[in-house]
Amino acid sequence: MRFRWKQSAFLKFAFILLIGLSSVVQADAGEPNSSSPNLIVIMTDEHNFRTLGCYRELMQKRQAYMWGPAVVETPNIDWLADQGALCTSFYATTPVCSPSRGSLISGLYPQATPVVTNNIPLNDEVVTFAHLLGKSGYKTGYAGKWHLDGDGKPQWAPQRQFGFQDNRFMFNRGHWKNLKMDDSGPKVGSFSKNRPSYAVGDADEKSFTTDFLMDRTLEFIDANQSVPFCYMLSLPDPHGPDTVRAPYDTMYDDQVYEKPTTFDVDDRAIPAWGEPAKKLGFGQSKYYGMVKCIDDNIGRLIKKLTDDGILENTMIVFTADHGDLRGEHHRQNKGVPWEGSARIPFLIYYPSKIKPQTIVNQALTSVDFCPTLFSLFEKEVSADFHGRDFSKLLTQETAVDDWDDVAFARGTGDMVGWLMAVSDSHKLVVASNDQPWLFDLKRDPDEMMNMLSNPAYRDTARNLAIKLKGYGVEYRDPRMESPRIKADLGWLINGKGPYVAPSVNLQDSRKKSKKN
Repeated sequence: MRFRWKQSAFLKFAFILLIGLSSVVQADAGEPNSSSPNLIVIMTDEHNFRTLGCYRELMQKRQAYMWGPAVVETPNIDWLADQGALCTSFYATTPVCSPSRGSLISGLYPQATPVVTNNIPLNDEVVTFAHLLGKSGYKTGYAGKWHLDGDGKPQWAPQRQFGFQDNRFMFNRGHWKNLKMDDSGPKVGSFSKNRPSYAVGDADEKSFTTDFLMDRTLEFIDANQSVPFCYMLSLPDPHGPDTVRAPYDTMYDDQVYEKPTTFDVDDRAIPAWGEPAKKLGFGQSKYYGMVKCIDDNIGRLIKKLTDDGILENTMIVFTADHGDLRGEHHRQNKGVPWEGSARIPFLIYYPSKIKPQTIVNQALTSVDFCPTLFSLFEKEVSADFHGRDFSKLLTQETAVDDWDDVAFARGTGDMVGWLMAVSDSHKLVVASNDQPWLFDLKRDPDEMMNMLSNPAYRDTARNLAIKLKGYGVEYRDPRMESPRIKADLGWLINGKGPYVAPSVNLQDSRKKSKKN
């Protein structure tokens, strides 16, 4: 479904400023240089969608300004949304680094990759979108955090490339802030006690990681314009530690931040999977600084593609591996099905197929990217994707009648943890250590009320449970064998009367689930 996005005065000003100062936006970006479009996928790490102006523009004021009126401006990322498509209900298939990344590049659910938690190596047989594009003549590459080859840290240029032919600037793990080059290749530029450090150190516009990795991306574009190319840029910010180079480190110091509306939570609104942190702050200045540095570098990318005359023939995807709660529900980081953790930005610019200001409201996840990519590129590939092709949602003027607006996500691990079925309006979470939670995302966007016992929501709960069970059976999710989840899905689908917790032993599940 699509509607016109009414821009705020700020976004109009930012758009004009972008034209005048950086020449990022031009009326004529040049003729396509190839019949095959280029692809650039940009993934940030632990990125709350509310930090992007294009998302705030579409939200209720209280949701858009979760930390008060102090915001970070993102005109370049917003331009991608304005000139392409924005997905309002896009979720990480698992809201932690490795599983989410594995699903995005493969189109498979985590249990099949089998990266169900961080630091598990991707299976050798997994086929990525880079594999498939490489077979059709694309030059492929990758720069930045990979997190799919086990414990290696930083582990430059992993031996298993998974279709990314040029992976010289891929590192397996870490949130390094300072990168440098010498005759032997890239290396971490900050050290502490003779070990690589996350310190910013002397990082500047050439060596700060976000800038360094964008430089490598622009170099790849320069070197590969004679053939269609595919490059994935994986930025390790705005993940903690919340540090950034000058001048971004002080750019937002004067702003005053407010508590998120869910910071002081009522005990009755805390699921077992969402226990709050004991000590927590919610200052945003350095986090905003990291986001601003990312946005400025996206501007550099758009300008490069424009100047080289290939912008119109390039698909640009901007997304994240997962969110960051930043004090919501008195929590930080990710790993839980709350919106700030599991919901992620997803923007796609592809002017030959996607009209400007396209809005997709249906629920989607990382696993849906691969089949959609090849449909938009009109390439037939021999791959068995788990995800759904949502290209019609991006390109069709009228409603897609046969679209089922339910997507699925899971916590980390195997049997212990949570499963989620979500639509644009409702979310059902079942877990091995708690009762089911049903949220009305329109009426209760803060996710504070469990609608499970409300008779008016009984059909909604049943329908989501039926779909969730269908996902679990079809894609062999081991969590379906959890006694508690199995019993709760049975009641949700067939039960009558008030909910009664099943008689299953939860002691072991409660202990193990804290890891998830």
